[in-house]
Amino acid sequence: MASRNLACAACAVAPLLVAGCSSPFDQSDISRSFERTAPEGVRDAPLSRYRDETESPAVAPSLSETASPNEYIRFALYHSPEVEAAYQRWRAASERLPQVSALPDPRIAFGYYIEEVQTRTGPQEARIGVEQTFPWLGTLQDREDAAAKAAMAAWREFEAVRLTVAERVVTTLHDLAYLDGTIAITRENLELLRSFEEVLRARYRVGAGSHPELIRVQVELGQVEDRVTQLEAMRPPYVAELNAALNRPMDTEVPRAVHIEGRIASVDATELSEIARRRNPVLLALDEEIEQQRYLGDVARKEGLPDLTVGLDYVFTGDAINPMTPGSGDDPILLRFGINVPLWRDKYDAGVREAMARRLAVAHERADRANRIAAGIQRAWFEHTDANRRVGLYENTLIPKAEESLRASLAGFRAGDASFLDLLDTERTLLEFEVAAERARADRGKALARLNTLVGEPVPTTPAENAGTPIDANEVEP
Repeated sequence: MASRNLACAACAVAPLLVAGCSSPFDQSDISRSFERTAPEGVRDAPLSRYRDETESPAVAPSLSETASPNEYIRFALYHSPEVEAAYQRWRAASERLPQVSALPDPRIAFGYYIEEVQTRTGPQEARIGVEQTFPWLGTLQDREDAAAKAAMAAWREFEAVRLTVAERVVTTLHDLAYLDGTIAITRENLELLRSFEEVLRARYRVGAGSHPELIRVQVELGQVEDRVTQLEAMRPPYVAELNAALNRPMDTEVPRAVHIEGRIASVDATELSEIARRRNPVLLALDEEIEQQRYLGDVARKEGLPDLTVGLDYVFTGDAINPMTPGSGDDPILLRFGINVPLWRDKYDAGVREAMARRLAVAHERADRANRIAAGIQRAWFEHTDANRRVGLYENTLIPKAEESLRASLAGFRAGDASFLDLLDTERTLLEFEVAAERARADRGKALARLNTLVGEPVPTTPAENAGTPIDANEVEP
C-alpha cells in the first residue's frame, strides 16, 4: 500500500512541477535574451569581448616599432581592463533576464499526522503537497523587458568606454608626437647655436668678433641645452600614461615620432550636434534607462494586484476498519486555489511614485547630458578649427617668412651687415614658430579625437596637407 501511495503521489505532483516551469500569463523566450541586450552578432560572444580561453596568443594584437596609431588603439581595446570591466558589466546585466522572467520556485510540503485522523474510508496518515504562485498577467514580461533595457544600457556604456579609451590613446599619442617634434626642433636649434658659437670663437680669436657676442651665444646655448634636458625629462610621464592605456608595464619603450596624419573635420558643429543626439552612446544608454524605468513602473503597479497560487495536496490514507467499506484506503487529492490580498496600499502606491520619480530623474539627466555634449562639441569644434587655422598660419606664412628672415640675417651676419643679436632673435623666432606649429597640430588632433567621442561615431574628415595614415578610432575593430 505504501509503494502504491508513493507512486500515486509522484504522479499527482509531477504535472504541477512541470507546470511550474512556465506561466500561463508570461511565455518568455529566454533563449533570445542576449539578442535583446546588444546589437546583432554578439549572442555567441566569448567570456571576454576580445579573448577566449582557446584563442592562440598569436591572434592577440601586437605593437611593432613602426606601429600605426590605429594599431595602438586596437592594442588598447584588446588589453584595457577598463574595456573588459565594461564588457563584463554588460554580461552580468544580460544574465538578469532569465532570473527576473522566471516564475517563483514551487513549494513542496510534507506533513505527518502524529495522531491519525479517522475517516470513514480509513485513517489519514500523512499529506504531501505542492503549490505554484503565478504573478499577475504581464508582470514577468515587464520585469524581463526592464532587465533587457538595463542590459542594453550597459552595452551602450561599454561602447562609450571604448570611445573613451580610444580618445585617451590618441590624445597621448598626439602629446608624445608634439613632445618628440619639439625635442627634434630644439636639438636642431641647439646644433645651429653650436655652429654660431664656433664661428664667433673663430672670429674672436682673430679679433673680428666681440666678447659680449660670444658670451651671449654661450648663454643662449646653455638655455637651449637646459630646455632639451627638460623636454627629455617630460617624456617618461607621457610614455607611462600611454602604457597605462595600453595596460603594459609603465617603463615599456615607445618609439619616437609615431607618425600621425592630420585630419580636418568636414562638417560643422551644428550637424555634429544633431548626429550626437542620435548616436552618442551615453545618451543612448540614458534612453534605455528611461524605458527601463517605464517598465519598472508597470511592474510596480502590477505588484499591487493579486497573485494566483495553485496547489495540489495528496493525502495518504490507510485501510478502513471495515475492509468492505466503499472507498476503503483510497487516497484523496485536493486541488487548491488562492490569491494574496494586497491590502496595504501605501507601499504599492509609493512604489509606483518611486518608479515615476526615477524615470523623471533619468529624463532630466538625459536632457542635461545632451546640453553638455552639445556644448562640448561646440568647444571641441572651435579648438579643432582654431588649431587648424594656426597650423596653416605657421606652415604657410610665419615659418617660411622666419626661415627667409633667418637666411637673410645669416647672410648679413657673414657679410658684416647685421649684428649677431639680430641673427639670434631671428633664430629664436623661428624656433618658437616651429614649436607652436607642433602644438597646433597636436591640439587639432586631440580636438578631433574629442569630437569622435562626443559624437559617438567617426567624424567625416578630409586629409590635411602632408598627411600620412589617418586615425579613425571607431573603425578599429578588436
